[in-house]
Amino acid sequence: MALITENSIIGESLMETARKMVVAARTAPKGRGRNSIEIAIVAGNDIKRISDQMIEIGKKNAAEFLIRDANNILLAEAIVLIGTKAMSAGLNCGLCGFKTCAEKDQHPECTCVFNQVDLGIAIGSAASVAADNRVDNRIMYSIGLAAMGMKLLGKEVKIIFGIPLAAYSKNPFFDRK
Repeated sequence: MALITENSIIGESLMETARKMVVAARTAPKGRGRNSIEIAIVAGNDIKRISDQMIEIGKKNAAEFLIRDANNILLAEAIVLIGTKAMSAGLNCGLCGFKTCAEKDQHPECTCVFNQVDLGIAIGSAASVAADNRVDNRIMYSIGLAAMGMKLLGKEVKIIFGIPLAAYSKNPFFDRK
């Protein structure tokens, strides 16, 4: 008789969910059908590297929540990173605060509103996959802040969020001090 315990399958299941989340984020609707989204999965020692970066930023900026989140993500088996570049949509809509896309492009740190909306849709699609698979998760700006500083999705990516994944009796990303 083969006995397969939960400890032998949870890690595999979480990584499989992370992979499905990447696909969901990639196939989420995009404004004008243009891709500005970058996605990656972080696992193993790289989670600790992000945690260390979060602690450094937290200490530097006296932001206790970053240190709390940094310790919290060490409970994750994987983290899905989803970010967006700052490329313009080419519509001259003015929603970004600039009159034209050419004017916005003179400020490469500013992202196009369409990219921000695309990012939100991609994050929502990914998080829904985690929820559908009953995986503990939380969308976290703090992870993205560290990932930005580390340029994990490249220097062109201007906004990143992280979604840590775990499987516990209580969601460790919400049930915290």
